[in-house]
Amino acid sequence: MSPSNLKNLDTIPAGRLGLIPLESCASLGAHVNDWLVKWRSERREEEDSSLAFEGYRRDSYLIDVNTPRFGSGEAKGVIDDSVRGDDIYIMVDVCNYSMTYRIAKYTNLMSPDDHFQDLKRVIAAIGGKARRINVIMPYLYESRQSIRKNRESLDCANALQELVNMGVENILTFDAHDARVQNSTPLHGFETVPSSYQFIKALLKCEDDLRIDNENFMIISPDEGSMNRAIYLANVLKVDMGMFYRRRDYSKKVIGLHPVVAHEFLGPKVAGKDVIIIDDMISSGDTMLEVAELLKSRQVRKIFLCSTFGLFTEGLEKFDTAYEKGLIDRVLTTNLAYQSPELLSRPYYVSCDMSKYIALLIDTLNHDLSISRLLNPVDRITRCVNNYKKEHGQPV
Repeated sequence: MSPSNLKNLDTIPAGRLGLIPLESCASLGAHVNDWLVKWRSERREEEDSSLAFEGYRRDSYLIDVNTPRFGSGEAKGVIDDSVRGDDIYIMVDVCNYSMTYRIAKYTNLMSPDDHFQDLKRVIAAIGGKARRINVIMPYLYESRQSIRKNRESLDCANALQELVNMGVENILTFDAHDARVQNSTPLHGFETVPSSYQFIKALLKCEDDLRIDNENFMIISPDEGSMNRAIYLANVLKVDMGMFYRRRDYSKKVIGLHPVVAHEFLGPKVAGKDVIIIDDMISSGDTMLEVAELLKSRQVRKIFLCSTFGLFTEGLEKFDTAYEKGLIDRVLTTNLAYQSPELLSRPYYVSCDMSKYIALLIDTLNHDLSISRLLNPVDRITRCVNNYKKEHGQPV
């Protein structure tokens, strides 16, 4: 899927392209850079003589940056290349818990707060010299604290305001926990990008006995919060959807929350069907696994867990057990968040690569063109499913 097939990229770029993946996002950033180098090297060469296309075709668009630490644990952002007049895209994975830094003789794991501070340090190091600064933050920092209840901080909105006040013009995130948080910065670009196409593409690649129709397939929302995602994907695939809602005991609180008494199901019969349980993130995974167990008790055939961000905050043991018991068949998450070697080695795990999609977004935005078609995956999902049906002798 070349960008030339999706967009007319004859417009003048907004500026010379510069890609800054922070260390937390280095691997993903390198793959994005490879796609950009490949595509731009294949385009016609008349742009080379135009000043507007200066630096358009290069061996790499990566800009060297680092955020060294002082002995006190404080840090600074350092950029080794000139970025004057560039159209800069900074990538950061705030959930990369594999990184560390030292304070005196102690080694600390980097938290989302530390990653966000490094992002701001790099923006500050740019010092207003770039023509435009765009931030690609797949997991939106503090997205789980996007609304205020009682006397609480409103961290996500504050973070977005910090970024735009520092000169960021566009913020791209993926499958935001609550996209309404963009209301905190109404005069700046904010896009929440879906990953539904990559899930379907990866699932159909590793499963050869699926029938994507209303009689054999279904989309499940594990709770009320994911209902819109499930409704959207069910409509695109033309299948039924169901949802579980949490019945809570509102007479008491445990750790500030009303405890869940039971998960109740709303929807048509699921017996004999293959199902996708879809959510924006797998944190501990308890909710998804509880829902999977309840679905198995209703005689579901195969269960696939799909989540944009696989955090697995309490380890993989419970997923291993669920797989061994036959409760789940596949777990699909993207490479937008850190993936441990242990996760990648699991037989049930499927990684959905997002680097090509991100490269398409960057390539298009750099030409100041609309990304609306890229944000709507309906045609791509439909084409992918129809090709699968033809390959397996199923009616389209």
